[in-house]
Amino acid sequence: MSDLNQEVSSKVEFIRQILTETEFQGLRLRGTDWFAWATAGASNTVLLTAETGVAEVLITAQDTWVLTDEIEAQRLQDEELPANFKVYANPWADAAARESFVRDVTGAGKVLSDRPTIDVEKGLPASLQRRKRIMMSSELERYRQVGRKATEAMTEVLKAAKPTWTEYQLAGAGAEALWARGLHPALTLVAGERRLPLYRHATPTGEQIGRQAMLIFCARGYGLYANLTRFVCFDALTDEYNKLHHQVREIEAQALNLCLPGTPLNSIYNALAKAYQQHGCDRAIQEHHQGGTTGYLAREIVANPTTTDTLAEGIAVAWNPSLPGAKVEDTFALLQDGKLENLTFDANFPNVEIQGRLRPVPLEI
Repeated sequence: MSDLNQEVSSKVEFIRQILTETEFQGLRLRGTDWFAWATAGASNTVLLTAETGVAEVLITAQDTWVLTDEIEAQRLQDEELPANFKVYANPWADAAARESFVRDVTGAGKVLSDRPTIDVEKGLPASLQRRKRIMMSSELERYRQVGRKATEAMTEVLKAAKPTWTEYQLAGAGAEALWARGLHPALTLVAGERRLPLYRHATPTGEQIGRQAMLIFCARGYGLYANLTRFVCFDALTDEYNKLHHQVREIEAQALNLCLPGTPLNSIYNALAKAYQQHGCDRAIQEHHQGGTTGYLAREIVANPTTTDTLAEGIAVAWNPSLPGAKVEDTFALLQDGKLENLTFDANFPNVEIQGRLRPVPLEI
């Protein structure tokens, strides 16, 4: 049995245990995140901005199905799906036929779903949601590929960037570099010289980037998100910006040091809040979210004062502490013995050691 089939079989077995325990007759997964998880990295995405796709997974005690329509069925079978799944295709103009099929194979019984839409459907249990966030070894291997491709795209684009480019051009070059590597540019944010100190979530504009710029990726491959932020400066960085970048790296280190199995996310949030205070930036934690766990969503859980969910081996994290004009972000996987692996590290991008880890610094051109 291939690694993909083994991965799917393990997940299906876990789901069937839940069905037995809860006395539900089936489980439907409609979201792009859950579809990718259940199918070991297959995609049901056509419209990039949609949270659900053109197919869904249905698991019963007897069978594993992908439900789609006749437009998509052959392509999914040929190019996306592992062998574990049967395919049911309804006519594209007859969505009711799919619902009738589900009723038949579940005996009109109760169904769990990530997006319940009818009375017989109920939300997913916490145990399954946590299982999705903990990567198997085969998932981590795919994640490494996504992270490597995403950071190579980032480095390539920033080394080619010019101060006369508009923010649109830089974002477009980033998206092109991601597509060229088979990744979805789920998010490409850009702030040039003027807008950089003003906005944390800087959607690109037609303004020239000028002396410096920030580029942010949420790059999706196999359903997994590689999140990273980098800066380019077309001159030597000023003392003011050098200080800001140094501060966010030191603040981030407090979060990374606490990324150990069993650590609750709110403990890391509180450590970040304290770190900002120690650097004289008491309000900064209120000005932008600080990140959290990642994986099949850009953020599975965003850390805040009430998130008591705990870290575990196999969970991925992406923290993004920021100050006006400075930010740091990479995607890390929590491995055995509390080791953190930086999935988006690129030795070809300038970096500096912070508390034993190599962290990116602005590229000066």
